[in-house]
Amino acid sequence: MDLAYTEEERDFRARLREWLHKALPELPARPSPDDWPGRRAYDLGWQRRLYEAGYAGLHWPVDAGGRGATPTQHLIFLEETERAGAPYVGANFVGLLHAGPTIAAEGTAAQRARWLPPVLRGDEVWCQGFSEPDAGSDLASLRTRAVRDGDDYVITGSKIWTSHAEVADWCELLVRTDPEAPKHRGISWLAMPMDAPGVTVRPLRTLAGSTEFAEVFLDEVRVPVANRVGAENDGWRVTMVTLSFERGTAFVGEVVACRRTLGGLARTARANGRWDDPVLRRRLGRLYGEFGALWRLTQWNVSEAERSAGGVPGIGGSVFKLAYSHARQELYDVAAEVLGASSLSLDEEWVLDRLSSLSYTIAAGTSQIQRNIVAERILGLPKGR
Repeated sequence: MDLAYTEEERDFRARLREWLHKALPELPARPSPDDWPGRRAYDLGWQRRLYEAGYAGLHWPVDAGGRGATPTQHLIFLEETERAGAPYVGANFVGLLHAGPTIAAEGTAAQRARWLPPVLRGDEVWCQGFSEPDAGSDLASLRTRAVRDGDDYVITGSKIWTSHAEVADWCELLVRTDPEAPKHRGISWLAMPMDAPGVTVRPLRTLAGSTEFAEVFLDEVRVPVANRVGAENDGWRVTMVTLSFERGTAFVGEVVACRRTLGGLARTARANGRWDDPVLRRRLGRLYGEFGALWRLTQWNVSEAERSAGGVPGIGGSVFKLAYSHARQELYDVAAEVLGASSLSLDEEWVLDRLSSLSYTIAAGTSQIQRNIVAERILGLPKGR
């Protein structure tokens, strides 16, 4: 990827900065962390502003409703919005970063026309119904059953760790459509309306006290066969597309945020005297190098994805996810050192982020799973038994 900016890309950055300078002061006050309907409205309101200004879907192909921006323009957008403190995707990260790109890559023309424009306009929110109580890291052992009945599937089962299910309109749902097939071959990928009869959502409270996750119970929920993305029993392959987006490009904005946090930690350490500790300074310096390398890997992954058919990221996403998860945890461990005793206060900056960071070696595929993928698919090592 050529890192020298063209005149067009410099103009893009200048226009974006000017627009952010005007748009951000017009935003309403952020709702409280526990007000999920309010957070949904806030996040979708920002998405609508991006859409109207021509900045929605920069990473989506034109035929899926995207803007057809270059990889460099996409990265410039992430840099500038994060540096300006603009809202991120928030409650609709599944729709914008997982489900939407999957439908763009694997859906029919009718499916694209139905589901993609509302995501880009900020009209609808998606959640992810993949994990189950007895199928965590071994996702393919899921048991939620879908039985064909005419033009519908009748679904029974449960999901867990379903992000933003309580405010979602749609769910990207994995179901078992052939219980007799080998476990990776009997799965289908469905788009399920969250207001369908038989769907029950029970919020889960996290260590930080928030409820962005939920259990979802499905009691003979009817979903049209037309809502299946990909062929019946080919859902595992479609899921690999979703996970490629989740691990390969969905975290790119967070890398920029972590680099900004790192700078804030250095300034705080200088102000409170902890900068005098040479061990702490070395850790901050090493993290500066790690996040610099992660940003370069991000540039590579985004560039590779947008050159590929369907915009699907490559296997480098697992390398990124593995390295980023551990770097993020160490970043907030260092934050606790910088803050000292105040790191025990939930009102202190970075403390909630530290609690959130504990989940990153589990979320979007555990670090153990990512190591297996890197070993088998990149290094060519034999599979374990």
